[in-house]
Amino acid sequence: MQIADGIHYIGVNDHDIDLFEGQFVVPDGMAYNSYAIVDQKIAVMDSVDQHFGQEWIQNLEAALDGREPDYLIVQHMEPDHSANVSLFMERYPQATVVASVSAFNMMANYFGTKYEGRNMVIKEGSTLSLGTHELSFVAAPLVHWPEVMFTYDATAKVLFSADAFGKFGALDVEQDWDCEARRYYFGIVGKFGKNVQAVLKKVAALDIQTICPLHGPVLSGDLTHYLSQYDTWSSYGVETPGVVIAYTSVYGHTRQTVEELAAALSKKGAQRVVVTDLARDDQAEALEDAFRHSVLVLATTTYNGGFFPTMHEFVSHLVDHNFQRRTVAFVQNGSWMPAAAKGMRALLEQCAGIDFAQNVVTVKGSLDDESRAQIDALADELVAKI
Repeated sequence: MQIADGIHYIGVNDHDIDLFEGQFVVPDGMAYNSYAIVDQKIAVMDSVDQHFGQEWIQNLEAALDGREPDYLIVQHMEPDHSANVSLFMERYPQATVVASVSAFNMMANYFGTKYEGRNMVIKEGSTLSLGTHELSFVAAPLVHWPEVMFTYDATAKVLFSADAFGKFGALDVEQDWDCEARRYYFGIVGKFGKNVQAVLKKVAALDIQTICPLHGPVLSGDLTHYLSQYDTWSSYGVETPGVVIAYTSVYGHTRQTVEELAAALSKKGAQRVVVTDLARDDQAEALEDAFRHSVLVLATTTYNGGFFPTMHEFVSHLVDHNFQRRTVAFVQNGSWMPAAAKGMRALLEQCAGIDFAQNVVTVKGSLDDESRAQIDALADELVAKI
């Protein structure tokens, strides 16, 4: 597939994978993207996962039509992109590997060598001419590893964006970009919003017509939507006004409470209410929803003097991913000593800009008139905040 004049797609699809990075469910597989820029000199942009080395080489050689590459540009050292660096360097002994200092240090860890004598160290502002195609490099540290570099082709107006603007899903599956790009962003990149904001400011000065990420489709045409989404996500802005209710329930009483709260919110005017069972639904989807919406309700049971383990895991994910600038409310259940709200709040107080709802719903075993009145009061408060 030709991306632009002289730029070819040589990546692969993976439908064997069940968990990306050992944790994210990917029912539609993954794409590991790689690109070849064919000019007077030839540069290859990253490699692919270790299981697809031979397929990648075949794709590369089909694009090169008998020529040999001059450069392998390593933008990101995560193994799903760098695993075949050594295969490439052995197969093409005249080639030079191009990467940042940090990336070469990681190569020493992974491959036992920094390819001394065959390496080119690049940094912010470095350039590389391939003939017609003029490349420059943009440092993107912690988007989402410290060694990451973007590459800009000024001739074709193409930004090679490493993992930024990527998404879950193989390229031979039709998917909405936003949903799986959002889940990918908040699960993998989301903690590093400040770093994403910094690199967005850098690339805003470039004339970009096409974005080539390392996962997901090549983005072209009007890029405003993709750039706007990344700006919202990385600044922790609200994308969709609404309420997410994330819950766990042991015997069904907390679930019933959540159902009544969701109904009350809708009746009082909330246009969007999302309910997710943390014990059964994908926690990565729940995390995505928490960052997407303006209000988060956490509903769970008191457990061993604290709160239910599945909820503890989810709240820990929120803290670890830099959750912030949201309204958070609590629903707690406890037959004799409700303590879940206190425990959840203590963890979330580490997060910046959290507005804790004044009303807390407390259920002592099962719903009664008092707890139903608390549901009504909380619904009023949250609808006003939306």
